[in-house]
Order: sequence, then C-alpha cells, then structure tokens
Amino acid sequence: MRVVVTRPQREAQDWVQALQQAGHEPWALPLIAIAPAPDPAALRQAWQELDRYLGVMFVSANAVEGFHAVRPAGDRTPCEAWATGPGTVRALRQAGVPTQQIVAPPEDAPQFDSEALWSLVAQRIRPGVRVLVVRGADAAGHSSEGAGRDWFARQVRAAGGAVDFLASYQRQAPVLDAAQRQRALGAAGDGSVWLFSSSEAVHNLQASLPGVDWGRARAVATHARIAQAARAAGFAEVRETRPALADVQASIESFQ
Repeated sequence: MRVVVTRPQREAQDWVQALQQAGHEPWALPLIAIAPAPDPAALRQAWQELDRYLGVMFVSANAVEGFHAVRPAGDRTPCEAWATGPGTVRALRQAGVPTQQIVAPPEDAPQFDSEALWSLVAQRIRPGVRVLVVRGADAAGHSSEGAGRDWFARQVRAAGGAVDFLASYQRQAPVLDAAQRQRALGAAGDGSVWLFSSSEAVHNLQASLPGVDWGRARAVATHARIAQAARAAGFAEVRETRPALADVQASIESFQ
C-alpha cells in the first residue's frame, strides 16, 4: 500500500521505516513543522519548580524532547511523568525517566488519549494538588491546549486541583515545495492511504492545498477527533485505529 505519513519530520521517518519493513510504500509529508520553544527561560524555570507538582503530563514525544533539552546536568524529574500513548512513553524512557515514574495507559489499552490517562490518575487529584501540562505553542508562540488537553485540565480543576501549562516546542504550518505539492495532489486520488495522528495536520493540509477535492482520498486516523477532522475535510473513506504500529498497519491493509 502507498501510505502518506503526515507526522512531524522526526516521527515521520520512524513510521516510514517501520511501514517499509512491513512491506508498504510509505513516504513522509510532514504537515506540522517543529521549532524550538518560544520561551526557553520558562522551561528552565520549570525545572527548578518541579517538586510543586504531582505529575507532569507530556502531550507528545516532541513535548518530552523539548522539555528535556534544557534539563540541568544530572537532574531527574522529581515527580511522575504522565503520557497518553506509547510514542510519548518511549521518548520519556529515551530521556532517562525511570519506568517506575511513568504513568500511561498499558500497551494493550483500547485507547490512548487524555480520557485513558485520566482514569489512571483521577483518584489522586484533590485540592492542593498541582499538575503541569507540557505541550506545544502555535506559530504565534501562544500555548494551545487542544481538545484532549483542555478536557484533562477541566477534570483536574473540577476535582479541586490546579493546572499549569508550559510550551516546550512550537508547532508551525509546513511550507511544501513543488515536488511535495505535486505528489500530494496525486495521492488525493491514486489509492494512497493518508496516515493522520493530529487534527492540525489535516487542517494544515487543507491550507497548503486549498480547493483540492478529497472525495476519492482514503485515510487512517489515530483518534476519533482526528477522524472527524478528516471527514470534515472531505476524505471519502476514513478508518479509526489505535496508534500502535500493528493496529495502524492492520487498518491500512483493511483498504485492500
């Protein structure tokens, strides 16, 4: 199967390699560009204040990498590290966070999202507890919560806890070159399967190729909210799947 991998560049290459090994023909079209944090000083300050928090929720592997890029020499996170999915868990381990400090849905969980993480920590949230959410900022440098993180923050606050937000990287719209645009236009109707792991990637695709008819295009989305965005963009066939490689591969192959 021809597969268009739309994740940011670093993750896209990992998925391209894995899908190639599985016998597919993937190519990377990163639809979110990753830039450094808009306020590095705030990141450094956060490292000095981590003992204030019960846990730090990382929204993605990029959030982990951006946060740990400014870690003081020899320091370790003194609180728990919370993650919603296996990719973020891998990034935490690679950053040196001990496994016993990581809280995340198990690898065989039916879903990987804020709701699944909340089920693991909800009983520990009470008045006086603080949670830090590490995420990305938009192109203007404004920290953006996203539907899942906004929902998670509301649950913490409703239980009496407090939430702080911190941007450890910046998300930007991609600038597609002529070759990428031409290939993307072809993939709109040649039977390729688009792999989306972010609603923002869907929106950036629409902005990069305005007016394109996606009525013959097919997509795999790793969450219901992302699938909804793909359908709203006009994708004819959209399959939802867990973000684990085996599940994504099975969903891609279900189009055959």
